[in-house]
Amino acid sequence: MMRAMRAESFTGYGGLKLVEVPKPRRADGRVLVRITAAGVTPLDHTILSGGYPRATAPLTLGNEGAGVVEDPGDSVFSEGARVMFTGAYGVAEDGTYSEWIAVREEDLCIIPDTIDDVAAGGMPVAYLTAQITLTQAGFGPGKTVLAPAIGGAVGNAVTQLARAQGAARVISTTTNPAKAEQARALGFDNVIDLSAESLTEGVARLTGGRGADIVIDSVGGALTGHALATLALGGVLTSLGYSAGRTTTIDVTDLIWKRASMSGFSLFAQSRAIKAAAWATILPLLTSGRVKPVVERAYKLDEAAEALRHLIENRPFGRVVLAG
Repeated sequence: MMRAMRAESFTGYGGLKLVEVPKPRRADGRVLVRITAAGVTPLDHTILSGGYPRATAPLTLGNEGAGVVEDPGDSVFSEGARVMFTGAYGVAEDGTYSEWIAVREEDLCIIPDTIDDVAAGGMPVAYLTAQITLTQAGFGPGKTVLAPAIGGAVGNAVTQLARAQGAARVISTTTNPAKAEQARALGFDNVIDLSAESLTEGVARLTGGRGADIVIDSVGGALTGHALATLALGGVLTSLGYSAGRTTTIDVTDLIWKRASMSGFSLFAQSRAIKAAAWATILPLLTSGRVKPVVERAYKLDEAAEALRHLIENRPFGRVVLAG
């Protein structure tokens, strides 16, 4: 048996309960992993709130995690290897808010020695999303990138990855002056404080009026329309999150006159080859220290509801994880 924080119903934080469930067994194509850290994500909240119709309760949440291989079977991984992963866990099947999980071999990635398990547990979703969306948007050295929400998982990951790969400028945002100061202290210089100036004004100031070649929008809501207006000629906006709301208003001339484009992104839809290529780019940057995941706080497994509440309601700067 093992402990798991399971959503007995999709009725908000109160639906999460600590339960004893059977420890999973390794199956063909899967590797048994003892979980050491689990990322807490906005998707967990969407599911727990009943906003993801494909999920059914009861369900152990948790879309990503890190741990130690306990039973590798005939996989390429060794017993005792430190691994991180994401997949349909916590959505279509039980997830990482638990002590063990049987992970598809193709979802596993070795954790670099420079990264601890707590940081690794909150990395896969954000960093894979960031790297794949940058690649699909045509990123290359010399491009200007806007990645709103410097304190958020994806916004921070895009900022770090684009900067490490030669972006001319990477711009992010915050709505909190204290977070703007925190960002500068961590070396993120091009952060627009939206409490002091508008997004369009800030991007124009930082780019000399040219605009951004690529926008990776993990925020949604009204910001999406404003972000579209910041695009340079031929720019690309990728939408993948809705923490600020699911609806927005756009000026279609921001698309027409700039010959710009918008697209949506889902990590679930990406192939094994695409994710492997993204990891091949990310891992050397982690190993070299050019990219450093930011963890704000680690909670214990039985504090999952409070961890999720903290993520959603307090919007901390950095990742929130369950560890121990």
